[in-house]
Amino acid sequence: MRTETQAIDAATLSRYDDLGKLVLRLALGLMLLLHGIAKLVGGIGFVTGALQKLGLPEAIGYLVYVGEVIAPLLIVFGLWTRLGALIVAGNMIVAVLLVHTAQLFALSATGGWELELQGMFFFAAVALILLGAGRYSIGGRAGRWN
Repeated sequence: MRTETQAIDAATLSRYDDLGKLVLRLALGLMLLLHGIAKLVGGIGFVTGALQKLGLPEAIGYLVYVGEVIAPLLIVFGLWTRLGALIVAGNMIVAVLLVHTAQLFALSATGGWELELQGMFFFAAVALILLGAGRYSIGGRAGRWN
């Protein structure tokens, strides 16, 4: 039998759980969105150039806007969060395969992984795929749009 203290603790923990999801969503979404805004302002010439070197159509490069602008906005607002996170995870895999394969097993001068930024974006996205948006979102805790 649960006591009143246990019920309060469970409610408090649930609230912290949802706050943690909000922090994760905002961190991933806003940091990645800055990369997308830079590409909106400065263009994606380096992305289309990398695709061209591989013999792939340059038009594929415009999908970077989906992965670095639209998906982060979905994540920040908590609307179709799991879909947005799936797009981000896929975007990071493609970025590593197209641009960063030489750094995959490399360490930086300070001893960190060369791809730690891409790794953090990828694993934060995977966490959101598993967790969902939480209560503090447009989709709601168990909402249809979460």
